[in-house]
Amino acid sequence: MVSLETAFVIRRNTQDPTYWKEFRVSNADLDHLSNVLVEGEIPLPLNDLARTLTTFRCEREEQRIRQELSKGSLYLPKNTYAPGDEIVFPMLEYAVGAVTGVREGKNPEYGAFHVIQVAFPHGKTREFAIDLADHPLNDALEVAAEEVASPQEIYQEYGKYVRTALEARLESEPGFIRLAGHWFLRDLLVDINAGHLNLAEAVLDMAGGGPLPTEDLVAHLDLSKEVKLQLAVFSLNYALQEDERFDEVGPSGEVLWYLRRLQPFPVLNPPDRLRPRVVEYNHHLLDETMFNMERKLDDEWSELVAVPETNEPVKIVLTFPHRRSGTLPLSARLSRVFPTGRTHRIRFVFRDADTGEEMEGWVVRERRFAYGLLDWYERHDVPVGAYLEISCTDEPGVILIRRNAKRVRREWTRSVTVVDGQLSFAMSQFPLSCEVDDLMVIMSEDLSLIDAAVLHARERKMSLADLVRHLLPELSKLSPQGMVHAATVYSAVNLVMRVPPGPILATLVSDDQYTSLGDNYWVSRTRNLGF
Repeated sequence: MVSLETAFVIRRNTQDPTYWKEFRVSNADLDHLSNVLVEGEIPLPLNDLARTLTTFRCEREEQRIRQELSKGSLYLPKNTYAPGDEIVFPMLEYAVGAVTGVREGKNPEYGAFHVIQVAFPHGKTREFAIDLADHPLNDALEVAAEEVASPQEIYQEYGKYVRTALEARLESEPGFIRLAGHWFLRDLLVDINAGHLNLAEAVLDMAGGGPLPTEDLVAHLDLSKEVKLQLAVFSLNYALQEDERFDEVGPSGEVLWYLRRLQPFPVLNPPDRLRPRVVEYNHHLLDETMFNMERKLDDEWSELVAVPETNEPVKIVLTFPHRRSGTLPLSARLSRVFPTGRTHRIRFVFRDADTGEEMEGWVVRERRFAYGLLDWYERHDVPVGAYLEISCTDEPGVILIRRNAKRVRREWTRSVTVVDGQLSFAMSQFPLSCEVDDLMVIMSEDLSLIDAAVLHARERKMSLADLVRHLLPELSKLSPQGMVHAATVYSAVNLVMRVPPGPILATLVSDDQYTSLGDNYWVSRTRNLGF
């Protein structure tokens, strides 16, 4: 049978979406990328390598097509062929066949034409029409060439598949290393010796520990002038990363180094008061009103996800553990404001939105807090229960913080003292210099005295239920009706024990000594049992 199929149309695998969606990185691909890195002598980001690889695959296929087509004449219906001619058929996987005979064609639909017999390897023979000058298939090659997507267009459409496959392969290859989003060959790193690292330590020491960019450190090293700056920076970054004396503390997109021994002690050794107490509880005991309160409190260790808020500044109520530690919680809402990075500790700057005063700050994401406000809290007499507003700025690594300051005046408010290791609450007059949450404010002459109650509770191995049994009667005596809001209980519990709202609410619900009045208000039917 005579073939008039599109057997002559050049088939390109790289034009097939499936080719990219099922993309796999070959050894030849890695060899090509290695050569690119060797020739350029600079590390490259994944995006650049993936784009280079896409172009390589497309160009390699075009080269293969040219090689295949060079083996003979391209089959086109308009051409004339004679016995002995070698013809290439792209849609037959570039099979090459030899013309063994020619005869007249018989098909009124096409007019006068001829038919050639073509013998392929392995003894197979097929027939194809020739001398069809006006057949539209003759123009198909030109049309197909115009429709071929460029490597740039392909990458724009399917680059995410290439990046995913390439990243996974590079991570499994010990010869490739990644730093700050850039990749390079391990064997091509500049030699950074112990002397260089000691010098880098000295430079950071003179800068108060840091932070300094790698470029500033490289400038003090006696490296060959022939070494490109990008390669020197990358090599030093790798060496610093492998040395426990140094910490990379820059936010995303910025590499900054700091001496670990000069970082604030609470950053490297988070305070125990910020460590949450693990309390198992039945989530089904809580109703929607309680869930809404927990979301509003936005505790960083809550098992609920707070309602997303995109508006800044983010407003929070300061709790005792963070007031005492000079920290802020990296809660579901607030964590979005602070810088992210590649390491556990990120250095940034707090700026007082009212005065412009700046303080060194640290994000410790693994422990869900930001440190650096203890002096600021003390200087402005910021109490437990104060409202704070936090927002980011256009300056990378700068966070604005504002207390809702007001004219100082003495007001009656909830206060706490420690008697024989136990918390005792009263209504007292204290000077207030900022707005506070009436449900959560707790004043004290000296917050450090509360540490005695914490120690007492630990020695007694007090449970959450025991602590609530002591606190609720103590707090209820401050109200004529004897009722206490759950948010007040939460604030008081966290004076002694770091517990998110969920377990506290479940304790109130499950213990028949407490009665709910609705709207998260509770009363106690027991006397003060003490610790």
